[in-house]
Amino acid sequence: MVGARHRIDAEVASGFCQLGHEAHWSHPSSRVPSAARGGSREGAAPVPGGGLLGHPQGVPSRSYIYQRRWVKLDADYLRYFDSEKDAYSKRFIPVSSISRITSIGDQKFEVITNNRNFVFRAESDADRNEWIRTLQQVVEERRRTSMSPGSSGVPPELPDRSGFLELRGFKHKLFVVVAGDKVFLYKNAEDYRLGIGITYIEMNVGNVKEVDRRGFDLTTPYRTFSFVADSEQEKEEWVEAMQQSIAEALSNSEVAERIWALESNRSCADCGSPKPDWASINLCVVICKRCAGEHRGLGPSITKVRSLKMDRKVWTEELIEALCAAVTTSDLAETQALLFCGAAVSCATGDPQCPSPLALAQRSGQRLQMEFLLHNRSSEPPRLEVGGSEEKPYSVPLPSVTHHGFLYKTPSMAKPIGERKGPEEFSRRWCTLQDGLLSYYESDRSAAPNGELRAEEMVCLVHNAPHTHGIENTFEVYMESERLYLFGLEKPDSAREWLKSIAKSFVHPCAEELLALDFERIGRLHYKGGLNLERAKEGWFALVGSVLHVCFQDSERQEPLQLRKLQELSIQGDNEVLVLVERRRTLYIQGERKLDFLGWVQAIQKAAGSSGDTLSEQQLTESDVPLLVDRCIDYITQCGLTSEGIYRKSGQNSKTTSLLEMLRRDARSVRLKEGEHHVDDVANTLKRFFRDLGDGLFTRRWGQDWLRATALEDEEVKISEYRQLLGTLPTVNRATLKSLINHLFRVQRFSGENQMNTHNLAIVFGPTLFQMDGKDYKAGRVVEDLISHYVKIFNVNDQEMKKQQDEIMAIMKMREAASSGTQQAGDFICTVYLEEKKTEAEQHVKIPATMTAEELTFEILDRRKVVMKEKDYWSCYEVNEREEAERPLHYSEKVLPILHCLGTESYLVVKKQMAMENMLIYLASRGGDCKHGLMKFREERNLLGLGLSTGFHDRYFILSHRCLRLYREVRSHKPEKEWPVRNLRVYLGIKKKLRPPTCWGFTVFYENEKHEKQQWYLCCDTQADLREWFATFLHVQHGGALWPSESSKVRTSRWQQDSRLGNISLIPLRGNESEMRNSVAAFATDPLTLLRNV
Repeated sequence: MVGARHRIDAEVASGFCQLGHEAHWSHPSSRVPSAARGGSREGAAPVPGGGLLGHPQGVPSRSYIYQRRWVKLDADYLRYFDSEKDAYSKRFIPVSSISRITSIGDQKFEVITNNRNFVFRAESDADRNEWIRTLQQVVEERRRTSMSPGSSGVPPELPDRSGFLELRGFKHKLFVVVAGDKVFLYKNAEDYRLGIGITYIEMNVGNVKEVDRRGFDLTTPYRTFSFVADSEQEKEEWVEAMQQSIAEALSNSEVAERIWALESNRSCADCGSPKPDWASINLCVVICKRCAGEHRGLGPSITKVRSLKMDRKVWTEELIEALCAAVTTSDLAETQALLFCGAAVSCATGDPQCPSPLALAQRSGQRLQMEFLLHNRSSEPPRLEVGGSEEKPYSVPLPSVTHHGFLYKTPSMAKPIGERKGPEEFSRRWCTLQDGLLSYYESDRSAAPNGELRAEEMVCLVHNAPHTHGIENTFEVYMESERLYLFGLEKPDSAREWLKSIAKSFVHPCAEELLALDFERIGRLHYKGGLNLERAKEGWFALVGSVLHVCFQDSERQEPLQLRKLQELSIQGDNEVLVLVERRRTLYIQGERKLDFLGWVQAIQKAAGSSGDTLSEQQLTESDVPLLVDRCIDYITQCGLTSEGIYRKSGQNSKTTSLLEMLRRDARSVRLKEGEHHVDDVANTLKRFFRDLGDGLFTRRWGQDWLRATALEDEEVKISEYRQLLGTLPTVNRATLKSLINHLFRVQRFSGENQMNTHNLAIVFGPTLFQMDGKDYKAGRVVEDLISHYVKIFNVNDQEMKKQQDEIMAIMKMREAASSGTQQAGDFICTVYLEEKKTEAEQHVKIPATMTAEELTFEILDRRKVVMKEKDYWSCYEVNEREEAERPLHYSEKVLPILHCLGTESYLVVKKQMAMENMLIYLASRGGDCKHGLMKFREERNLLGLGLSTGFHDRYFILSHRCLRLYREVRSHKPEKEWPVRNLRVYLGIKKKLRPPTCWGFTVFYENEKHEKQQWYLCCDTQADLREWFATFLHVQHGGALWPSESSKVRTSRWQQDSRLGNISLIPLRGNESEMRNSVAAFATDPLTLLRNV
């Protein structure tokens, strides 16, 4: 069939919202008229004994909604997507379940399956007929295949794991199936039985990561699927099943099946385990995974271990035949016996035409013998053949390079070099590079080499820094066999010549551009990138300073990656994939070989970090500003513009030192958070960075010229001189200076609150930026001039100025509102998250004293434009990270008192309350306000060491509308403990270190009138029990009003925040509970009191 795609309308029958599908043909220009729409509701009942039809028999005729979908059809599935850019479908129908396709007029056609019918509409009759013809052809081909002997028309393989999981974005649990190298998602188990699902995920691009006690993420380049299991044990089982699926997706069983076809190869040669999936390619035996580890310990000179499923490249046709024939071919068995008895592979034959056994085998046409001898060339202690003439069928022609001379060499290694090699560890050897062979001899008079390195087996070449080892100039050669060779020379020029020659001998001609670079490391690696992430490609990489040059397989020229400007640098899996994220693309570098890949990872991580104390050696933003400077400026803009004495006050020295060290080490991974970092500490960190900067911001070369410019009396001449000096600065210095002065320009606009006008800022920053003692007034004068004439000196255009003015006016408006008393007394700024605690999900909200949890929830949803659907129960949660517990706030609770009690380990998040509907149903169906039953109980040990702490114990509980009573057992008449319900705060979850017996538990806090506190834990046997107990707690604590009967989304204007305010935080919440209460009282009396002391 001809490959193509179509866009058609799917007619949504009752019970289905959307349909979607993929074709091997299409006319990309085909579109469906938007006028073909109906106005019916959804949810009609299915036709008995059939699918869901447009006009079911016995049901009144109704109209239907047409939705445009991108439809795809392949040999296995008919799928539909929201758009042609989507990677994952919204529905798929197995081709094997389609019984027939019929035309029903008006550009429509019907797909009939064994259980359901689907109606589609194309743009025209011609398109419809083409769809019908293609569908019928695919279905007929599938039927014919399923009838043939040995075909794939058998039922699908049994799933490796199946069951229900919660998936973020779906209201109800989905039925998830892990089968082979795919993960399938179904709405329910019935759909799985019918084969009609939502989508499937190909695991060759997947990565599984545990998130919390019950949650885990399945990450692909296109989307992240966040799953939640019912228990921690189930989560671990799901994660293991998906990791096995990934391994299956990355493997290939074709070679294994061919080798297992012989009965003798179906068991391990060492221990007899069935179906061994490893082999020693030079010994021609199959071995199991456990024995493969033992073989690897012997080293590649004895046995070369390869996977039958993973190392597909090494399995040439000849090697497969040699392994299959090892137990049946007499001549090959004789060769094996002679070789293992000590015969040399490179022994002299006496025939000048064929000087080696390999040449004899080649002349005789013995392919199996050639393959066996080839893989045993390095098996003996190094005494290899010279001048072999064979050519691997998978090798590529490389340029012929000749070079020779003495090199210092250490014995080869199978592990990275962990320590410095002394001069005594090197041996002087005569080395030659010729015909793709790097040979090393005992001396320049030796006839036979001690060993040889084939250029086509080299994968990486590393130029070490001078004096890394006892020999001044050294370089490393990495081989495919996971061996590392270290060479050295005394003269740097000679070392450079060797490096260029060796690199030219093994680097592919398509990457010859890289040879002109003064590289520190060069080699080939597998990568995934661009639009096609399904298959890894081989590329050539060269590291030069902080730039990684890459020759991609499908690119004509090399592309540089600025490592210090990366947005993200991380390792996924078990150190198997290095992820580099730029602003415009993501590159995945895969570790096919551990030895050289580990070196690449360490080198790239080092190059991507800050390497010195000058500006150009720092991690940078896209605009060439050091990331450290950008982080500090951004935080002070958000949290400290109104802080009195900002930059004049000194922060805590220990905190400043610690923060500066973290930012210098890796500013990319540091996130400055309100409540965790004080503005004065951050401001002091920024000043210390500039004071300690190597070469200074204005540079030693031009610094005095900046100071002399202050003597110019004519302002216009002075501004012109400043602009000329600005142009002489290096790019990074110029961008950093503009960013800093822009920030100081904003700070002085708030001098009425922070008492830091232009002159005061100049006094602080002049000596800091010029790294002087402060006695020379000229340094301060330069900074004052730059702030005062910021717009002219830095050529700030109208658009930039307007944006900055809008931000400043928004902040000033809030200050004026606070000063005039129009702002609500006691208003605070709080960080609230949507769904999860992530930087991109945070919102800074002004919290009036009267704001309720319901109003805060609506505020967050409105900001993020989240539409509430029917039976969506959005709530505000208080999350306690230290206790690993959370509490949904009652819709009528006031938020501000809760904020006063929050510690640094707690935060607020707005998310759906999944159990609310079931709790409401439970409360509506039961009678009375009481609940009783057994739960497992544990009390937290108090400060005196009293209380239970040895584990959970069964106790009987009775919960009434006034109190909660604890009895030792059901038959007890007197309670052991009794607590008033109004003094209890009940949280969902128990911290893991207590080892709760089940995953359905509460954490309960109790505080009496004397402010004495207790904390204890309860565990239920089932999730339903947990839900019922929690519902009853809420019911008795709030007088039966669990959820508002009709949620009002209208809030008074005093709670509305100006949309221009963005995420600016005015009054950070800090300190302990008593300090916060004192702050509230002071703020109610005089709103400006706190602004003067922030």
